[in-house]
Amino acid sequence: MKKLTSKLMAGTLMAGAMALTAGSAVQADSQGVTDSEVVFGSVNDLSGIFAAVGVPATNGANLRFEEANAAGGVHGRQIRFVVEDNGYQIPRAMQGYNKLLNRDKVFGMLLSLGTPMNIAGFKLLDPKGIPNIGPLSSARQMLQEPVDNKFIGFSSYYDQVDAGVTYLAAEFDAKEVCSMYIPSDFGKEIQESAVATAEKLGLTYAAETSHKPDELDFVGSLTKLKAAGCDVIAMALGVRQGITVVGTAKKLGWTDVKFLNTSAGFLDVVAAVPGGVTEGLYAAAGWVDLIARAEDEVPAKFIADYEAKFGQPAGGFAMLGYSAADTVVRALEAAGQDLTQESFVKGMETLAYFDALTDTQISYSADDHRGADDIVISVVEAGKWKELSRQ
Repeated sequence: MKKLTSKLMAGTLMAGAMALTAGSAVQADSQGVTDSEVVFGSVNDLSGIFAAVGVPATNGANLRFEEANAAGGVHGRQIRFVVEDNGYQIPRAMQGYNKLLNRDKVFGMLLSLGTPMNIAGFKLLDPKGIPNIGPLSSARQMLQEPVDNKFIGFSSYYDQVDAGVTYLAAEFDAKEVCSMYIPSDFGKEIQESAVATAEKLGLTYAAETSHKPDELDFVGSLTKLKAAGCDVIAMALGVRQGITVVGTAKKLGWTDVKFLNTSAGFLDVVAAVPGGVTEGLYAAAGWVDLIARAEDEVPAKFIADYEAKFGQPAGGFAMLGYSAADTVVRALEAAGQDLTQESFVKGMETLAYFDALTDTQISYSADDHRGADDIVISVVEAGKWKELSRQ
């Protein structure tokens, strides 16, 4: 922000004019910020195939912002968080982005969900330099050029599949790698990683199937993949779809195949499906499961606070929403009183701290806009995710 400077001037009229000008200077240089408020937005999935991700994540963010606001805000500013539902559809996402940018005049974006939706949104965000923080997508494109205004929380889908397939191949002597995916930017990244990892390890990429986002009959696809001899199947599907695939495979008597989710399917509701439907499902994600650490001090407090506020159990994405909002609060504090997009970005680039809620070291710099690099391999056992390896 350009700071107002002048020589000392005589006369109370001029002094009063200077004070009024200074009070509005913040708003003039960066949209969505005044002396009393800063506005963040999110284009999220509250009703589509990833609503089980979007709803708890935005709830978690709201919980953290309410705490910050109750404590007086950040540098005297209250944080307002406006969420638009994209239903996991690009047209609705673009409507949401246009509203948030042009009507709500958001200062930054937080936790926007969906790889295709984020990529489409960049066309509107980037020309304005609007910061995009902690998108609910682990696609590599979340740090596409220009990178200056983009910050992600965790490892990419590509790296997660690489780590997961490598782990399963070593543990179970897997030879044939396959994939099931929605043919979007989200699915294609996971499919590409499965192909590349198989080649790197000297394995065979045996087969693949692609699916519509609302598809729920997988008998034919699984019959094809079983005939191809798949040992490991990397999945890039909706939450309900992933559950249905694993359950259908068991009904077909195919129990020796290893299904691998990424962070997109690393949900407590997936692990807790009644009847052990998802028992033995693997996931490679960028964080440690919340419920597995429910007795630890910081997770326990968060779980209690979340349930008291929303009347439902907290899960991993509620945790991620809270953690991402906490990152924003820290960046606002680091940016100082004179808040602009530039000072906020510089504030983000100074952050380095241990996040006890996610059990992860978070650090950003001018050369590194990814907060954490960890990849955690987990498996569903007795209705919960059990950590197997951390890389």
